[in-house]
Amino acid sequence: MKKRDFLKLAGLTGLGLSHAPLAIGDDLSKLPSVNKGHKQTFNMSGYAAPKIDTVRIGYIGLGNRGAGAIKRIIHLENVKVNALCDVRSQQLEEAAKVFENTHHKPQLYADGPQDWKKLCERDDIDLVYICTPWNLHAPMALYAMEHGKHVACEIPIATTPEDCWKLVQTSERTKKHCMMLENCCYDFFELLTLNMARQGFFGELMHAEGAYIHDIFDSLFDKDKRFELWRLKENQRNGNLYPTHGLGPVCQALDINRGDKMDFLVSMASNDFMIADKIKTLSASDQDFKEFSGHSFRGNMNTSVIRTARGKTIMLQHDVSSPRPYSRIHMLSGTKATAQKYPLPGRIAKGHEWLTEIEYQNLEKQYEPPIIKRIGQLAKQVGGHGGMDFLMDWRLVDCLRNGLPLDQDVYDAASWSVIGPLTEQSVAQRSASVDIPDFTGGSWKTNKPVDLSMSSGGNTKVRI
Repeated sequence: MKKRDFLKLAGLTGLGLSHAPLAIGDDLSKLPSVNKGHKQTFNMSGYAAPKIDTVRIGYIGLGNRGAGAIKRIIHLENVKVNALCDVRSQQLEEAAKVFENTHHKPQLYADGPQDWKKLCERDDIDLVYICTPWNLHAPMALYAMEHGKHVACEIPIATTPEDCWKLVQTSERTKKHCMMLENCCYDFFELLTLNMARQGFFGELMHAEGAYIHDIFDSLFDKDKRFELWRLKENQRNGNLYPTHGLGPVCQALDINRGDKMDFLVSMASNDFMIADKIKTLSASDQDFKEFSGHSFRGNMNTSVIRTARGKTIMLQHDVSSPRPYSRIHMLSGTKATAQKYPLPGRIAKGHEWLTEIEYQNLEKQYEPPIIKRIGQLAKQVGGHGGMDFLMDWRLVDCLRNGLPLDQDVYDAASWSVIGPLTEQSVAQRSASVDIPDFTGGSWKTNKPVDLSMSSGGNTKVRI
C-alpha cells in the first residue's frame, strides 16, 4: 500500500468511521467517510414504552428461526399473531398450520419480495418479529419503526456501521423498541453468572471470553436450507461475522453501555482452508455454484480482542467451517472468582481448582435468577435450545405487556452487531486496531444495568 493511501486509511480508522460490507480484496483506501458523532435525542436505555395488554405480532421470515418462533409463541397468553410473511408460499402455508385450532388467525403475505412492507403498515400490529437473512434485518427494522412498530430482530441486526447508526437514531426518534433476539443471553448458565456478577460474587470482572464455534459447513451449501445460498454469500466477508452469541452475555455481565463501553478492537483471521475448495468441487457439476468460483472466503478461524473504556478485555472467536465440537465459550474472570461453560459444562472456581459438583449446585440454588425460578421449568418444556429461546420470547412479551424496559435495547443491538464489520476492517488492515463507536452518545456513564429482579411484571401466563 502506498504511504498516502495508508495514512488516509489510518485516519478513517482512528475516527471510527463506517463502511459498506468489505469483500475480500477490496481497495481499503476507498472506504467512504461518514459522521460517527451522535447527539442522543432520547435515551432508549431503561425506556419503558406504554403497556400493551395483548401484544399483536407480525412475523417476517419463516425459515429455520421463524418456524421455531411461531411454535413457541402459541404457548403464551395475551398474544395475538395477526400476520405472517415469507417470499416462499410453501413456507408460509406450513407456518399457517401451526395456528390451526388456536385463536390466532394470521393474514398471509407472500406476494413478492416487498410484501413485508404491507405487514409493517398494518394498524393491528404492535411488534414486528424479523427472522430473515442478515442483509434484510436493518431495512425491515427501520421500516417497521417508521410505521410505529416495536421490533424484535434476529442476529446480527445489521452488517454495516451505517445501518447500526440508522437503527439507533430511528429508535430514539420514534421511541420504539428495537431489540436484537440474542437468545444466548437467556441460557440458564449465562443468566446464573449474570446474577452472580450483579451480586459481586466474582469481585471486579477483568476479562471475559465468548465464541461461536459451530460446524455448519455442509449447510452453507444447502440450497434448501439456505435460501438463495445467502449465508454462503455472507461468508465472502472476512471477519467475525456472527459475534453476538458469545459477546452479548459477557457484555451484560460487564455492564457494557451501562457503566462501561467497548473502546477498540483488533482482529486476526486464518486463511480459508475449506470453503473455496468445496466451491471448486461443487461448481464442476452444479451451475448455482459457478458464481462463487474464483472468489475468496472468510478464514476458518477468527480471533478478536476488545478493550473497554475501563480497561477490561474481551476475547471473541468465530469458526463455522471446521470439524470441531460446538462451543460458545462463556467465560467471566474476576478478582474473586471465575466462571466458564464450554467445551465442558458450566463450572465455577475461586482459585486454580474448579469447585466440586456439590459446591456448584449449592451456588446454583443460592444465585438462581428470578426469571429461572418463575419460568425456567416451563421454558424447558416448550423448548428452543434447551428453553432459552422461550425464555427470551416470554420475557419480551412480558416487558411489553407491563411497560418495562427491555433486557436488550437498540444500543446493545448496534454495539454487539457492529463488531462484525469492524473486525473486517481490522483483518483487512493486518490486524490494526479499530475504534468502536459509542452508540449511546455518552449516556453509558449513567445508564443503569439490566434489571433481573423482576420486581414488577412476570404475570404473562404460559399454556403447555
